[in-house]
Amino acid sequence: MEIKTVGVVGAGLMGSGIAEVSARSGLRTRVAEAGEDSLAAGRKRVERSLERGRQGGKLSDEDVEQISGRLSFSTDLGELADCDLVVEAIVERLPDKMELFAKLDAIVPERAILSSNTSSLPIIEIARATRRPDRVIGTHFFNPAPVMKLLEVVRTIATSDQTLEETRDLGEKLGKRVIVAQDRGGFIVNLLLIPFLNSAVRLYESGFATKEDIDEGMKLGCGHPMGPLQLLDYIGLDTALFVCDALYAEYAIRDYAAPPLLKRMVAAGYLGRKSGRGFYEYEAAETL
Repeated sequence: MEIKTVGVVGAGLMGSGIAEVSARSGLRTRVAEAGEDSLAAGRKRVERSLERGRQGGKLSDEDVEQISGRLSFSTDLGELADCDLVVEAIVERLPDKMELFAKLDAIVPERAILSSNTSSLPIIEIARATRRPDRVIGTHFFNPAPVMKLLEVVRTIATSDQTLEETRDLGEKLGKRVIVAQDRGGFIVNLLLIPFLNSAVRLYESGFATKEDIDEGMKLGCGHPMGPLQLLDYIGLDTALFVCDALYAEYAIRDYAAPPLLKRMVAAGYLGRKSGRGFYEYEAAETL
């Protein structure tokens, strides 16, 4: 099956970014969101991104017009009925995702692939909510989706070879470098990344080094584009805590256990860039 029409459920930071990538790649793209305000915010986020591309000379007026023409936005899941693949990018709660997949299963054609952008939840549990577990797969995009080149495709024990290959083909059409992971907590990237980030928090928490020296050490000593504490602020400390908890629940390994400081900062509302304060302070909270 050639994927020509893509649906995205969720118009937040990740969902709107995935939708933009899809439309930029020449695909008809339907975006669905539960509330009008969230939907409008997602649309504006895409429009701002395209305008930045135009002002920066990466997109022409014609490009922006064509990309915008491929996008549609609705609060009605029924608008996804003609999609070949639907990407779920809603809140990281398993019951919510299972409920959504059950609804999508009844709406989209039998041929359609249902995928989740989850970064840590088990895809097979989500697939159980459908009558097509062989057509369910993980498509883990990275933030910001229009910029980051990686797509982590997650295959469950029930995912068919055809579904994997069609999803891989789509990822390459979107201009992504596709890597394939097993359906285990954290997949590839977070399985390796979370212990590193937790170690940085523990190092800072113990008073061993300043946050600036920890970040500069990893940037200048290891060639990382961003230090670990800066990266946590960018990811969102609440998101990082959720992933830590999910990984620790699956593996019961101390490296995945959230450091006390991370928990306290989330409890205080210090979530990073999106709240205006995390390990560092920012002039204004990011608009998500």
